[in-house]
Amino acid sequence: MPASLARRCLLWLVTLAIVTLAGCSTSPARERPSPAAAPRAGNDLEDDYQSVIKDVLPSVVQIQTEDGLGSGVIYDGKGHVVTNAHVVGTSKAFRVTVATGEQPLEARLVASYPEQDLAVVKVEGLPAGLKPARFGDSPEVAVGQIVLAMGSPLGLSSSVTQGIVSAVGRTVSEGGGADGATVAIANMVQTSAPINPGNSGGALANLDSEVIGIPTLAARDPGLGGGAAPGIGFAIPASTVKSIADQLIKDGRVTHSGRGALGITARTVLDADYGPVGVAVVDVAPGGAADQAGLRPGDIITRVGSGETKTIGGLAEVLASHKPGERVQVTYLRKGVEGTLPVTLGEA
Repeated sequence: MPASLARRCLLWLVTLAIVTLAGCSTSPARERPSPAAAPRAGNDLEDDYQSVIKDVLPSVVQIQTEDGLGSGVIYDGKGHVVTNAHVVGTSKAFRVTVATGEQPLEARLVASYPEQDLAVVKVEGLPAGLKPARFGDSPEVAVGQIVLAMGSPLGLSSSVTQGIVSAVGRTVSEGGGADGATVAIANMVQTSAPINPGNSGGALANLDSEVIGIPTLAARDPGLGGGAAPGIGFAIPASTVKSIADQLIKDGRVTHSGRGALGITARTVLDADYGPVGVAVVDVAPGGAADQAGLRPGDIITRVGSGETKTIGGLAEVLASHKPGERVQVTYLRKGVEGTLPVTLGEA
């Protein structure tokens, strides 16, 4: 081949390679998002919030008792409203203000179950246009979900705050049981949505406009003098709310709590330095779980299963995590000698 022709062929090949490299890629080119894409995403979330508020807020009411204010959620079309037992307290009659702003309505207590901090009241003459809330499926609640808390914090009716589900399956103790005793509530939903006084009994809703829980209390920080710990609130899960509310409406009481029990009356025992060391059995219910297992008055229970029970509150928390019919090992002291007994739990 003549040298001139070889040079021309080489030049043509180099040019072809350059054109090929410049015009092709081994992977698809990514399109740059339009400048409006990011604002559009923000607007979509804002639209979701407003849709949830439009759907759920009309189902949230303010409840006024002799002692203060709280919130509630319309449960059915018959005027039943579910709320916290600590909201109704010892009151039997209430004034309920709906989100649409009509004059307060008269309501009466149907039944209360302090052991799970739930109660049902009934409004006479529910205004047209108000609808029951739609309750979600508790097992589908997941950490990271966006939630909105609706209620009347500090008396500010129809208020909305937002956050996420921070944890699920929490067992939380609070006062408010019979004679002011501590009660433990299992499987609670932890949320970062602010829960302030007056939010209790309201709605914790997901972005599908489902009520997934009833806001009940905020964590307390001893380092803040017992004040509320910011961003740590708890709600009773929807499955528990529906189970208890249905029983209160149908029977006027709870017949199946789903909570494990020993069947004892007990008190916290302190050591010489006034530190709690266990739970002393004061009385044993005849035929109950403790009675059948062989526990006696005077025994000091220090552990149930793997959970320590140094106080009444500790025992309540441990039992709240167990179901009726479960078999657990109870560790106890009898006249200073440690022993264990297998106990098949009854129902609280």
